[in-house]
Amino acid sequence: MPKIVNHKERKIKIAESTWNVIVREGLENASVRKIALEAGLSVGSLRHYFPSQSDLFLFSMELVSDRVQKRIENTEYNGQPIEIIQQALSEVLPIDEERSIEMEVWLIFSAKTLVDQKLEELSQKVFIQMKTGIERVIHSMEQLQLLRSTINKEMEVLRLHALIDGLAMHHILYPKVLTKEEMVHTLTYHLQSLCVEDT
Repeated sequence: MPKIVNHKERKIKIAESTWNVIVREGLENASVRKIALEAGLSVGSLRHYFPSQSDLFLFSMELVSDRVQKRIENTEYNGQPIEIIQQALSEVLPIDEERSIEMEVWLIFSAKTLVDQKLEELSQKVFIQMKTGIERVIHSMEQLQLLRSTINKEMEVLRLHALIDGLAMHHILYPKVLTKEEMVHTLTYHLQSLCVEDT
């Protein structure tokens, strides 16, 4: 009886193998042959699922985005409102091994978006989704009467977005200089600076 192959699981395995090769050897060395070897497949089998390197990179990048979104949707957060907001925003910070790999891969792929239209379109889509999520955070803080009345909400969305991206990138590049604990502390400090004094 022939073995039944779960094609979705195999595509995910190939994408995860792509992440591993990229993190270990860099994007420029992530050849189809190396990725196939990492996934335990032949080059022909890999090309059956991803005819081009662009297709493979696009799916791998989409998988990063999907994993982050599902984690946010499926995690039950506990604590005071500001703590819950901090925990949710930390889903896109490299605070553990899983999220570190996701962020490192995403940053590496981001350079590729300059020359690959499909990746650029996905990157822009995720950027807008992130911005929309932060807009909801600021709106929720206002609804919960946490936000200071003098806050410029539009500017704070841009600033919080830039802060999160900067923290993630700086930790990936300089993990010994900006630690995981400092990332979370900086985010919490910033959120508290937006709140009324008795929060």
